[in-house]
Amino acid sequence: MARRITSKEASALIDQLVDLNRTAKVVKGGRRFGFAALVVVGDQKGVVGFGLGKAKEANDAIQKGIEAAKKNLYRIDLRRTTIPHTVTAKYESTRVILKPAAPGTGLVAGGAMRAVLNVLGVKDVLAKIIGSSNPHNVVRATMAALMKIENAGSVAQRRNIPLQKVFTGAYESTSENNAGTQ
Repeated sequence: MARRITSKEASALIDQLVDLNRTAKVVKGGRRFGFAALVVVGDQKGVVGFGLGKAKEANDAIQKGIEAAKKNLYRIDLRRTTIPHTVTAKYESTRVILKPAAPGTGLVAGGAMRAVLNVLGVKDVLAKIIGSSNPHNVVRATMAALMKIENAGSVAQRRNIPLQKVFTGAYESTSENNAGTQ
């Protein structure tokens, strides 16, 4: 399971601007512009977060977004350069599907999802956005999908079964169990 961490626990965070939106308010003297920046940050080792910053200047909005993202970090369980299992999630009218891929496949994802997976450190994954491709919704749906990722150890503990059974689907602890089932 993903767990929330502080920016002190993460090392060398990199940031990536996903979307910069300009808004205008018409006043007597002309137009007043405002900016909203959607930013993702991560250490490319399994830590990722996102934030939204709003300001009258674009640079200020980006900085506010970076600070907001650093307060919203999560550690995601990865398996080498991919994710451990297929996962889907939905946010508003956006659905995302993330599938693990073989080494060398590359990051097959589009739009805002690519930015999130890039700063997370995922190198091999197959991903699809279904429905709305609004960057805000895609980032939130991708984060929701990443939150659903579980490692084999936590699955075994939750189901109260041995780790071997998680991978094989069958587990035989003693021969007396086999004799009774034949």
